[in-house]
Amino acid sequence: MAERALGTKLLIGEPGEAIGKLTSISSPSMTQETIDVTTLDSVGEYREFIGGFKDGGEVSASGFFKPSDAGQSAVYSALETSATEQFTIEFPASLGASWDFQGVVTAFQTTAELEEAVGFEITIKVSGKPDLVLPTP
Repeated sequence: MAERALGTKLLIGEPGEAIGKLTSISSPSMTQETIDVTTLDSVGEYREFIGGFKDGGEVSASGFFKPSDAGQSAVYSALETSATEQFTIEFPASLGASWDFQGVVTAFQTTAELEEAVGFEITIKVSGKPDLVLPTP
């Protein structure tokens, strides 16, 4: 059965400060490079590949800008200092899952549009391996 996203949180630092007023959080967009190992005697004239380096990708989040929010301030500070920070995406308790990863904040943007609430968007580049923590059966 599908679960609602309500209650999902993005935390920065340890023990973890929740970034407030979020309306959207993406997970790490992990990818893997491939290495071409095709030879002159490859069967059927098809290229052959093996796995190469993996990339943890990026995480993006957006929501409503609240300058007094400690989590939003921490993300902005991380961008200013270029610090690698600990991040956690906590899904609702009914799922019992989370993502844990190190990352560098690469973008922090505020938006102000006519007849819209003031918003903000952030992008985090994952550094190293992101860990998907699943509940134990």
